[in-house]
Amino acid sequence: MIIKNFWQALPSKTKGYIFTMIGVLAMSNVYIFSKAALQELKLPQFGFYWFATGLLLTLLLAFQQKSFKKIKEFSKRDFLLLMIFGMIEIASTTFFFLSIKTMPNPAIVAFMGNLTPVFVLILGFIILKERFNKLEIAGILLTLSAAFLLSYNPQWIKPEDIFIDGSIYVLLFALLGATSAILMKLNVLKFTPILLSINRILFLFLFSFFMMKWQGLSFEISTSALKNVIIGAFLGPFLTATAGLYAIKYIEVSRKSILSSTKGLFVLIGSYLYFDKIPGRLQVIGGILSIIGVFLIIIGKQLMQKNRKKIKL
Repeated sequence: MIIKNFWQALPSKTKGYIFTMIGVLAMSNVYIFSKAALQELKLPQFGFYWFATGLLLTLLLAFQQKSFKKIKEFSKRDFLLLMIFGMIEIASTTFFFLSIKTMPNPAIVAFMGNLTPVFVLILGFIILKERFNKLEIAGILLTLSAAFLLSYNPQWIKPEDIFIDGSIYVLLFALLGATSAILMKLNVLKFTPILLSINRILFLFLFSFFMMKWQGLSFEISTSALKNVIIGAFLGPFLTATAGLYAIKYIEVSRKSILSSTKGLFVLIGSYLYFDKIPGRLQVIGGILSIIGVFLIIIGKQLMQKNRKKIKL
C-alpha cells in the first residue's frame, strides 16, 4: 500500500524516466542473452521460444490488470491498425535479431541502433513537414558519421566489403523502429501499452511458429539455449517492451530516445564480461559519437518546442 501511494504521488515525467531506465537496462541484457542463444539456434527456433515465453508473461500481466475489457471498444479501424503494427514489428524484429546473429559484437548493434532518432526526425520532415534546426542537423550528421565508423570494415578489399556483415540489417530495423515509434505514440493512449505489447509479441510468435513449420525445424533445443532464451525473453518481449510502452505514455518519445541511446555502454560492458569481446577503436569512437549525436538531436528538438511556445504566447 505504501509503495502504491508513493508511486501514485510521483510526477508523470519521473514515472516515464523510471520506465525508460528499466527498459534500457533490460534491453542491454537482451543483446547479450539473445546473442548467446542465437549461437546455438536457428532464428525461427529462437523466435518461437523467445516470444512464447514473452507472450505467457505478458498475458499473465494483462489478465491481472483486466486489460482485455478495452478490446470491446475497438472499431474495425483499430483492429486494422493493430495488424499494421504487428506486420511492422515482424519485419523490424527479424532484422534486429539477424543483426545480432550476424555481427560479431552486440555492442555495435546497440550503438548503431541510435540511428532510430535520426529516422524519426527524417520521417517527421517528410510526412509531417517538420523543420530541422542547427542542433538537430548537427546531431543527424554526427550520428550518421558514427554509424559509418561503427559499420566500417578496415580489412575491406572489394568495394562490397567496405561495411561489416549485418550493417544493412541495423539500418532496416532502425528505420522500421522509427516508423513504429511514431505510430504507437499516436495511438498508445487508445490501445494501452499492455495490449500493444501483446499484439506485438503475438504476431512475432505466430510468425516464428509458421517459419519453424515451413523450414521443418526441430522443437528440441539444448538446456543452455533454453536458459538464455527464458532469461532474455523475460527482459526483452516482456520487460523491455512493456516498460518502453509505458515510458512513452508518460514522457515524449524524444526524452525516451535520449536515455535509450546510452544502452550501448551497458551492452559494451556485458559483451566484455560474457563473450570477452570489445569493439575496435573506430567502433568505440563511433559509439560515443552516436550518443552525442542523439543528445544534440533531442536538445535541438526541445529548443524548437520552447521557441514555438514563446511564439504562441
